[in-house]
Amino acid sequence: MKQAWKRTFAIIWTGQFMSLLSSSAVNFAIIIWLSLETGSAEVLAFAAIATFLPQALIGPFAGVYIDRWDRKTVMIAADGFIAVCTLAMSLLFYFGHFELIFIYLLLGLRSVGSAFHMPAMQASVPLLAPETELLRIAGINQAIQSVSSIAGPALGALAIGLMDIQQVLLLDVAGAVVAISSLLLVKIPNPENEAQAPGGVRQVLRDIAIGVNAVTANKGLAYMFLFSILATFCIMPVAVLFPLLTLQHFGGGKFEMSLIEVVWGIGMLAGGGLLGIFKPTINKVIIINCMHIMLGVSLAASGILPASGFVLFVVLTTLGGLSASIYHATFTTIIQEQVNPAMLGRVFSMFFSIALLPSIIGLLSTGFIADYIGISQTFMILGSLVGVIGIVSFMVPELMKLDIRKKTAVEEPAPMED
Repeated sequence: MKQAWKRTFAIIWTGQFMSLLSSSAVNFAIIIWLSLETGSAEVLAFAAIATFLPQALIGPFAGVYIDRWDRKTVMIAADGFIAVCTLAMSLLFYFGHFELIFIYLLLGLRSVGSAFHMPAMQASVPLLAPETELLRIAGINQAIQSVSSIAGPALGALAIGLMDIQQVLLLDVAGAVVAISSLLLVKIPNPENEAQAPGGVRQVLRDIAIGVNAVTANKGLAYMFLFSILATFCIMPVAVLFPLLTLQHFGGGKFEMSLIEVVWGIGMLAGGGLLGIFKPTINKVIIINCMHIMLGVSLAASGILPASGFVLFVVLTTLGGLSASIYHATFTTIIQEQVNPAMLGRVFSMFFSIALLPSIIGLLSTGFIADYIGISQTFMILGSLVGVIGIVSFMVPELMKLDIRKKTAVEEPAPMED
């Protein structure tokens, strides 16, 4: 299997790229439609919460089933479920049912599918490719996501201008069909003795606890999770405020807002491309810490720029995207190297859930931050905190030794009877 890993990933990436591109286009089209129809920032915030909250809440439970079920089947079923939900949304629009509650509900159901698909994909990578190639694969994955994040909004804006919203939504259905077809062409192995459903509620809870223990038993890995969660908590409120900084501080408009989105994606593409071409040999923890510092500096510096410094803001945003891309790819690779493949579904789901919760807090606190603290001051304060996290990380011996340790081996228990 591992001798043919390049062909396998080429097939999977083709399908995933089409799926990510169509999803990015549709997501942006929905944002445009909601903006034009309602003109409400609150509606956009609730739509984003509907997209994130279910994934955050069910993630740990989804991870248990990902590790127990056939992972290829999980990914196909998740893609199919998301496509069905999108088709249902398209039909609602076609028949004139524009109630926001239906849109929130369907966005939430799509989030449920994502809670299974992303961790299942990440958990399958170490079973498909040599360990020495994991960082390169993570870099290429970041590049694919970055291209989608750049081209998707442009495609979505074009589509919403040429077609009705119900027709635009069908693009996501087509992308899911391509992704499912690509998965049907490859074989994805499972960890030994894991293709079984958990025995009951107690067994599910016990499996979640074992996934948590896979992280906490390794002090270096636990510190990496802690610092990454703290950094995410600081980054997400800032991410929500990027458009407002462009509009209110730099006096920009729609073009400037779009430009900032594009250059962030270009930075992410460059970061993923660098990892895809070159395989760094230095300690991966050093890379993560440096990227935290680089991202923190770019955010803090953006907050202290004068109103005439938009060009420098563009440069700093590009560097921020590059550092975020390299960080995410390296973080993913360390988890894949350190954790038993039989528990990767649980570990990735747990982290995704914890990382998404700050996104929701950031969305809910956007108005308060903008009104009482100030957008520029928020960038400066939270960006500085991210940089401090990167510096402090160098002072934790257990974390700095993480990349040279062997994988944590945790025995799986026998299924428990209720």
